[in-house]
Amino acid sequence: MPFIVSLISGLIFGLGLIIGGMANPQKILNFLDIFGQWDPSLIFMMGAAVITTFLGFRYVLKNERPILAGKFELPTRKIIDKSLIIGAALFGIGWGLGGFCPGPALTSISLGATGTYIFVLSMIAGMWGAKLIRNRN
Repeated sequence: MPFIVSLISGLIFGLGLIIGGMANPQKILNFLDIFGQWDPSLIFMMGAAVITTFLGFRYVLKNERPILAGKFELPTRKIIDKSLIIGAALFGIGWGLGGFCPGPALTSISLGATGTYIFVLSMIAGMWGAKLIRNRN
């Protein structure tokens, strides 16, 4: 049952990314280009995501435990350290250069653009490299 729920949730999420324009890297790049061909339409998508998350967390966390799991798995670290800052900066640079972040990039694989494959392979290599570096320390 949890697999089916995860699959359906993922499909709905991916469909939302496609409908909202997040699977189109040019739309993302135009949103980030505030001094050029700025496209502010993604502000509405981000606003809807923030509102949905805010209300959803308030509703769900009132329960003792999730419906399909034994307990909530929430982050416990609250410090801002060097790794967080470097990771956030690399994420932003990658988003700005490629027009993708991980969710929309994986969703866009189904659209078959060569640039998407290159981005996703680079993203996986970066994640793998970061894990290697983290495990060495």
